[in-house]
Amino acid sequence: MKRPTDRRTVLMTVGAAAVAAAASSVAAQSTDIRGAVAFESGAVIPKGHLEIYLEDTAVRDSARRRATETRIKSDGGSKAIAFSLTAPGSLGVSRTLRIVARLERADGWLVARGSTPLKAGEPVRVTLNPVMY
Repeated sequence: MKRPTDRRTVLMTVGAAAVAAAASSVAAQSTDIRGAVAFESGAVIPKGHLEIYLEDTAVRDSARRRATETRIKSDGGSKAIAFSLTAPGSLGVSRTLRIVARLERADGWLVARGSTPLKAGEPVRVTLNPVMY
């Protein structure tokens, strides 16, 4: 003979399901990567478009190498520019991940570039170094 389901069993089951759903949604949320970009020697960042992206150096396919990116316009009057990237949930912090920043003029010429490894829980600081042609 089958025992009837009592109220306590139903409430425990619903509570366990709610806790599991909340835990999986928190784990699925991506974390933000925050940092700042500065020019070498503390100089003013020149006018142009700043492209900042998360790159996995272990991936050989150039189309999949960039995980996430953002573009910020530099007005030519700031010594540091803050940024925020949303890290994809599929990537964990590893030694092959780095943040890359590229500064290009309006005509597309590369002015400066810099990169730094990504470290878990630390703010990122990328130093732009001028490009010599």
